[in-house]
Amino acid sequence: MRPADFPPPFRVSDYVAAPTDPEGERIEVGVLIVGAGPAGLACAIRLGQLLEGAPEIRDRLGEVPVAVLEKGKTPGSHLLSGAVVNPRSLRRLFKGRKRIDELPFYGSVDNESVYMLTPRRALPIPTPPTMKNHGNYVASLSQLGRWLADQTEEAGAMLLPETTAEKLLVDGGRARGVRTGDKGRGRNGEELANFEPGADVVARVTVLAEGTQGHLTGVALDRFGLQGENAQVWALGVKEVWRVAKPLDRVIHTMGWPLRPQAKYREFGGSFIYPMGDDMVTVGMVVGLDYRDAELSVHDLLQELKTHPLVRRILDGGERVAWGAKTIPEGGFLSLPRRLSAPGMLICGDGAGLVNVPALKGIHYAVESGRLAAETAFAALQPGETPWRPGALDGYDAALRESFIWEDLRRVRNMRQAFERGFWLGGALAGAMTATRGAFPPGNARTEEDASHEVFTTGRAALYPAADGKLTFDKLSSVFLSGNKTRDDAPNHIRVRTDVPPEVAELWEHMCPAKVYEAVEGGVEVTASNCVQCGAITAKGGQLTPPEGGSGPEYTLT
Repeated sequence: MRPADFPPPFRVSDYVAAPTDPEGERIEVGVLIVGAGPAGLACAIRLGQLLEGAPEIRDRLGEVPVAVLEKGKTPGSHLLSGAVVNPRSLRRLFKGRKRIDELPFYGSVDNESVYMLTPRRALPIPTPPTMKNHGNYVASLSQLGRWLADQTEEAGAMLLPETTAEKLLVDGGRARGVRTGDKGRGRNGEELANFEPGADVVARVTVLAEGTQGHLTGVALDRFGLQGENAQVWALGVKEVWRVAKPLDRVIHTMGWPLRPQAKYREFGGSFIYPMGDDMVTVGMVVGLDYRDAELSVHDLLQELKTHPLVRRILDGGERVAWGAKTIPEGGFLSLPRRLSAPGMLICGDGAGLVNVPALKGIHYAVESGRLAAETAFAALQPGETPWRPGALDGYDAALRESFIWEDLRRVRNMRQAFERGFWLGGALAGAMTATRGAFPPGNARTEEDASHEVFTTGRAALYPAADGKLTFDKLSSVFLSGNKTRDDAPNHIRVRTDVPPEVAELWEHMCPAKVYEAVEGGVEVTASNCVQCGAITAKGGQLTPPEGGSGPEYTLT
């Protein structure tokens, strides 16, 4: 049984349209950036820096030279990551303007440990070269996003929170902007008393920086034929933030238990435990979504992980204060789109798949790609140039290929795929790839869509610990802690087949960290108001589309 055999009721053509508002009623901006994450905000900040020295171009772009749409309640509301941040790109972005010690970091990484876990033991192992973090900084991505948003506004951009980008506007073979989503519709799409229709936002350049599983990014890749040869694959990360009695003096990564090493399960991942100052730590579990056991639950694996003596000691006497979940693109170099530009449009950040899985890093790639997108857009706005001319934005692809991003990802291009053969063989192959700087093995591996793998049940769910409300927690209490404010009567933004076999229904029920899906006789029931927009359903057989602007989680510490 494969989830891919039950495709969702979703058509790309429903999310592409020409502008429909009369010209006098359209919202016109110079550069439109979709997504207030690290990539989008870095793009806006760099554009502000460039326009500061080019007032004639700024004036030509109109009253709103740069606008950033954010679907969350505020910038940062939907941002979640580990996060240990390589400061390289931030230094380049703020060169001469900000010092690293002015950024909202919890401190530099001075000590780190990697452990191989068994159910009761933690065996220290040498830190793999790709995972060394000395000199990097621990952060909350949500907090970093809010800080970057402040810098964005200081740079002159307009931030528009609680605003979803529902349709990609395409006219004459070029991207023209987006149509924003309606607000104030009822469960069946009817207009409520507070109804506000969406609007056409048109721009000279549209930058898609939606982050992981951005639906317009997928639409754009299809519409402009930008897909690469390999399918993108994903992981799901679930994390908690704890206030603890004792400070943690190092970053910790673990491999092994509670994941199973046999190739038949395809369970690839591990955990992270990072200090957040003297009184907090963040603990998370990340698992590839190409797994086969329908009863695997990343949320419940995290609860199980916390019962290990190593983790229990760190959390002893503490209190859980935040929770969240998010997908991560894991295909790396081999799953990158063929191009990341089209007439009038650029794609950057996680939406482009710029993540280095062996190094557990993507934030600095997002920042760097946003900066390069800004410089490309600025060049295409010069007198005598037009951004929608075929080839006008090709410089972005060239700049990415010349950047450290490209070389970093190329060196580890086959490493994630190696673990499809099981943990032990995959680890041996990864070691050889690291030693040869990507020269071994020659050539490129292939990836398969996460939803294309057959699923089965093993009784795994019976082994998860019961929620005690102190160390281990259920999904609904976790959703509450996320600050989710989605209306119960809002339209369903999740596209799935509901008449699916028991194996698929059970897969979705266990997979979802927010208890959106429940296996019932004849298929699955969907409680869309629980959704924290992690994107896992898009990887495993469904399709996440934009909810009403401002709904979803309201992360502050993730």
